[in-house]
Amino acid sequence: MLDDVHVCPSDGPPLREERDALDLIGETWGRGATWVAVPAERLHDDFFALTTGVAGRITQKFANYGLGLAVVGDISRFTAASAALRAWVAESNRGRELWFVRDLDELAARRT
Repeated sequence: MLDDVHVCPSDGPPLREERDALDLIGETWGRGATWVAVPAERLHDDFFALTTGVAGRITQKFANYGLGLAVVGDISRFTAASAALRAWVAESNRGRELWFVRDLDELAARRT
């Protein structure tokens, strides 16, 4: 069940900067959502290159506002190229603030 999840459309501007995250948080605010599901294709490639710091800054904004962030979709091209990213994804999926899921059905199953 995804009643408290704001599901972002796959078309739209990519999330790359903190202000992009804040814009999305602003869209979400007032909807009663506790999670935001962002299609992987909406995240700029810099998000998946951990050395840029983009992922940390974006996920921290969501955490600061008490929102979980779910990255929805196939990110295998990024994880195949980076052991650090694979480790971070695995660690994030054990937590409660950031999840990487294949689809909305997996997100719904995790939320129950």
